Amino acid sequence: MAEVSTKLDQAGKAQLKRLLHYSRKNVANAKTDQITKAFHFCILAHGKDLRASGEPFYTHPVEVATIVARELPLDSATIVAALLHDVVEDTDFTLEDIRAEYGEDVAIIVDGATKITDVFKSHEITQAESYRKLLLSMVNDVRVIMVKFADRLHNMRTLQFLSKARQERMARETLLIYAPFAHRFGLGSIKWELEDLAFKYLKREAYAEIRNTLNEKREEREKYIRRFSRPIRQRLKDLEIDFEVSGRAKHLYSIYNKMIKRGKSIDEIYDLFAVRIIIKSNNVHDCFVAYGIVSDIYTPVPERFKNYISMPKKNGYQSLHTTVIGPNGRKVEVQIRTQEMHEVAEKGVAAHFKYKESTNNTFVEDSELEEWASWVRDVFDNAGDEAPEQLIESFKLNLYQDEIYVFTPNGDLKILPRDATPVDFAYRIHTNIGHHCIGARVNGKIVPLDHKLQSGDQAEILTSKNQTPNREWERFVVTHKAKSHIRRHLNEQKRRSQQKGREMWERKKKKLKLHINNDELEKLVRQIKHDSAGEFFFALGSGVVDLDSQTQAILDIVNRKQTNTATSSVEQFKGFTEKARTGGAKGVNLKDTGSTILYSYARCCNPIPGDKIVGVVTVGMGIKIHRAGCSNVLALKDQLRARVVDVEWESIGTKNFLAAVQVRGDDRTSMLNDITTAITSIDDTNIRSVNIDSNHSHFEGVVTVYVADKQQLGKIIDKLKQVKGIVDVHRYVG
Repeated sequence: MAEVSTKLDQAGKAQLKRLLHYSRKNVANAKTDQITKAFHFCILAHGKDLRASGEPFYTHPVEVATIVARELPLDSATIVAALLHDVVEDTDFTLEDIRAEYGEDVAIIVDGATKITDVFKSHEITQAESYRKLLLSMVNDVRVIMVKFADRLHNMRTLQFLSKARQERMARETLLIYAPFAHRFGLGSIKWELEDLAFKYLKREAYAEIRNTLNEKREEREKYIRRFSRPIRQRLKDLEIDFEVSGRAKHLYSIYNKMIKRGKSIDEIYDLFAVRIIIKSNNVHDCFVAYGIVSDIYTPVPERFKNYISMPKKNGYQSLHTTVIGPNGRKVEVQIRTQEMHEVAEKGVAAHFKYKESTNNTFVEDSELEEWASWVRDVFDNAGDEAPEQLIESFKLNLYQDEIYVFTPNGDLKILPRDATPVDFAYRIHTNIGHHCIGARVNGKIVPLDHKLQSGDQAEILTSKNQTPNREWERFVVTHKAKSHIRRHLNEQKRRSQQKGREMWERKKKKLKLHINNDELEKLVRQIKHDSAGEFFFALGSGVVDLDSQTQAILDIVNRKQTNTATSSVEQFKGFTEKARTGGAKGVNLKDTGSTILYSYARCCNPIPGDKIVGVVTVGMGIKIHRAGCSNVLALKDQLRARVVDVEWESIGTKNFLAAVQVRGDDRTSMLNDITTAITSIDDTNIRSVNIDSNHSHFEGVVTVYVADKQQLGKIIDKLKQVKGIVDVHRYVG
């Protein structure tokens, strides 16, 4: 990005002058050259874009930066980031452009502010506390929050230009999310203004009534405050204490809450204002002297005294609060604090930079924001006199970083642990969705099932009735619910397979009149490569091994017969199948004999009807059916020559076979949905699993399907080639 400079009109010059004034006044060692550069770039980036008010759009980030410099002064990087906080979202410039030109700190703040904006634009607030945690889980720098406070404050100040629906939505967000945050960060003045502005648009009639009443009684109120404070002023002057006394009406939303809580009209609420005494010398002792004077002149209400100086609030707030009976018997609330305490009360965390700076590198792992804010205060209270930039490095937020907040397509918010995957998310929604999860789309992009989700993501889970959990899922899921349900399903599946295998073995044993007890079976199955009888039953029940071949292998051991040549193996196997076959599953014949044999399909090449096939005799395991062109058969051609038998397909009825298709293409929104739709549009086609990985704008993966024959697989491949964005489709052999 080249050096940026724009020609400023009179209004632009005035805005820049005001921004630099507050920056120099409130930020130590303000980098005015960088702020000026960012100001010009802000105008250039937003060009001729307009706000809803008709003003140039750049006036918004400039006002946000001015609020930061005037009311939340942390450092120059925060002011620069405020100027640029809408650039990535609303212009063609990228985060990398900002990082290259303004450094990593500014880029981090802009990135965090952009992510928060995207989430709040996309979803309606339904769970306030969850959204607060979501916001904090998405950022790791306190300055992001400060920019968002300033951004929201200026938006609320100009809310009148938006539609009523948008006004109420933003007001609701402000009241539920931003105002409570401002309170916890100790930002008193911003919290009050946000609440009053939100109140204005959410309770329009009540707001107007309270505002008009206060305006009508302003002169009376100011006269009463002068009368109340006159003797206090004189006594403080006599003691030569440097002070300032002011009276203010309580903010409107606070008065409204009192009316609701007490069930009274505004005319029945008497404590509508408070008197504040600020000790300019920052001498804490003088605060207690002032309290003594007030209590001596007016009768205090004992139960309304609060000493927040000796015991500060968790957000760092310090002050003495008392309520006394003033002239005409009216109750008056009095707040007494030093100038420094007042700055902290108004500006919270940001105000500390004006008084205390540090190189403290403490890192915080607190689980609650209040504890974190208390820690911030302790850091400042024990600070030295170093540059604030170094202090900010110790203010990296680490709140709720062990949690992520992910949206469903309907906008529901789900809380998951860090590093959670789409499978964890699927189980969080519902156990059945987890069991049948075949793929996921996150923020419109296809991702693999082991993809790590981030806070603010929107995830859509795709399911298939043929999908079931597998052992591989246990490797990457992180939630207890996902792990336990996967394990429970697999154990139940194994138990059923073992039961089925046991029943198969008992029927076979009874038919052949074998007398083999459990202890003998344990020894025999180990000799045919099973760890235990239970594993043997599981292998039978799940179809991993063939019952007849396993029975023959056991018979061979029992009869101490050894099969030493491939030819005798073929003859023994053929003889056994002729005796033992009872019209079982059909699929292939021994060529030229018409004899149906018992067999299993090789998993290395997954043959399907229509493929040219060969059979390979295995000792004790029956015949394995391979594709004629299988790389494993070709690689061992010489060694297997004597064990290869010719086989051919026979009628296979409605039996389904597993086949895999590899797809590759350009990633886009709805790509995964289009792939699955194309496949299931072929009659009698079911998807077994989907494993697709997205890399930037490209994707590649494998879809496993159930098909009847090679012709049906060909239809699937032809259909996938018609999907927009797919550049290559072919049958996959692992």
